[in-house]
Amino acid sequence: MTLWDDIVLGASQESPLWAESLLPRDQRELIPVFSPLGDPRFGLAVETIYEGYLLHYGRSRLFDAPDADTGVLLGDYLYAHGLVRLAEHGNVVAVADLAELISLCAQLRAEGPCPAATDGAVWAATASRLGVRDPELDAARAALRLERDAALLERLAARRTGEEALGRALAAHGARVE
Repeated sequence: MTLWDDIVLGASQESPLWAESLLPRDQRELIPVFSPLGDPRFGLAVETIYEGYLLHYGRSRLFDAPDADTGVLLGDYLYAHGLVRLAEHGNVVAVADLAELISLCAQLRAEGPCPAATDGAVWAATASRLGVRDPELDAARAALRLERDAALLERLAARRTGEEALGRALAAHGARVE
C-alpha cells in the first residue's frame, strides 16, 4: 500500500463525505512534494498534512471538495490525522514542528498575500529537520513570523537537502498553491 492509498483509505473510512470528495483515480496527482526532503519515517504524516494545506490554500492532489466549507473541514481532518500519524512515532519534537508549521502558515495567509516561495521555504526547512531539535530552524521561523523574511529558511533547507531537491519541491509547491 502506498502513502497515497493510506491517505485516501483513512479519509474514506472516516466519512462518506470525504469519500465522495475523492478525485477519480486517473485524475489524482501522486507527487510527493516535501516528504522527499526529510526522514522517510515521517513521509506519510508530512504528505497527509500537506494535502490538508492544499485543501485550505491550493489545489489538492487527491480531493475535489464540492464546496469551500467541505474543503476546509476535509483539510482540518487531514491536518489532525497527519499529526496523529506523526505522534505514532513517539517523536514529540516532530509533532511540535508540524504544529508550528501549520500555525505559521496560517498566520502568513491571514496577514495577506503569501508568495509560494515564502510558505514553501517553511515547509521545506521543516520537512528537512523534522523531529530534530534545531535552534537554527527556530530562529529562521521566528524571522519569518516577525519580519516575513523567508531567506533563512530557504538557506537552511538548501543546506540540508541540496539546491536541486529544494528546487523540485518549491516548483511542485508553487504549481499547487494560490
